Amino acid sequence: MMLGLDSIVLIVVAVAFAWSMGAHYTGATMGMSFASHSIRAWPALILMALLALLGATFASHSVELNLGKGVIAAGSVTVPFAIVIVTSGFLLTTVLTYVKVPSSTIQILVFAVVGAALAAGVSVNWALIGSFVVVWALAPLIACGLGFVLTKVMDFFLPSGKTRRDEAGNARSDAPPQAAKSPENASVPHSASATLIVSRVLVVFGAAASFTMGANDVSNASGVFLMTNMFGVLEAGFIGGVGLAIGALTWGKPLLNRVAFDIVKLDLNMASAAQFAQALVVFIPVVTFGYFTSMNQALVGAMAGAGFARGRQTVQRSTVIGILKGWAIGPLSSLAFAYVAAKLVEAAAPALL
Repeated sequence: MMLGLDSIVLIVVAVAFAWSMGAHYTGATMGMSFASHSIRAWPALILMALLALLGATFASHSVELNLGKGVIAAGSVTVPFAIVIVTSGFLLTTVLTYVKVPSSTIQILVFAVVGAALAAGVSVNWALIGSFVVVWALAPLIACGLGFVLTKVMDFFLPSGKTRRDEAGNARSDAPPQAAKSPENASVPHSASATLIVSRVLVVFGAAASFTMGANDVSNASGVFLMTNMFGVLEAGFIGGVGLAIGALTWGKPLLNRVAFDIVKLDLNMASAAQFAQALVVFIPVVTFGYFTSMNQALVGAMAGAGFARGRQTVQRSTVIGILKGWAIGPLSSLAFAYVAAKLVEAAAPALL
């Protein structure tokens, strides 16, 4: 089919948004695997890019439909209207990231849709918005509980992945020291082997988080394709997934070291438990209800639960305050930003909206 200039602009902006998210989420998906030396940087980025593309293409359909056809009245969105929405989300995410205000791209994008809809007089499905908000609030809490339980399970079955602190505060493995080679020390090689298993488990869970991120977040960029009936769910997910993959591969490496915000470093068991809890909490609402939530906030909750399982604080107070600030600033500023942008476009060219 022939695409007009406005359609090409929409595709470019949507892919750019996906590109930015692909780079941004390297730390939340593969960061802990990389930081623990369970996988090198480029294999981590390639694995993330591939699985994010697969998740976006094949597991995002329910979320795409909810955002693309459920939040506002289907068939009421023109291509210029969609450009206002995705550009507002993209620019505001960039600005908040630049000024170091933690934010959720999902919350920003949803309320950009709401702001533009209010400006254009398009009806909003407030019941669906309310369901999103409930999921956003519950996800970190459920992830916290899962992180606690899974850490206890990991410690029971694979104690070699656990570390403890000595009087000087240095991490020290609970595995027995490799001293004299005697029958009494026959369990030492098994302990080293178990540690290797935990490292590989962490990589698998990071891969699961990458697939989940593709399914969960791609609609932030590509949901507008369904709003405008430009593409179907498979094509929309694939185009957005390509943007995610390119972002991970081209800009992800410098961001990979920023592992899960400003947190205390986790050991292998805690990292594995937190990563799996994050992936599970985000993926289940995606495939069952088509509801998406913040990968970062779910990970913070999961890490807090892992810390509680050890009787210590794993998430800094500033991180929690940052999340609360993001809750207050992101949605409201996004709604206002998109509302003003839509009004300006309407004033300049009324026929476009």
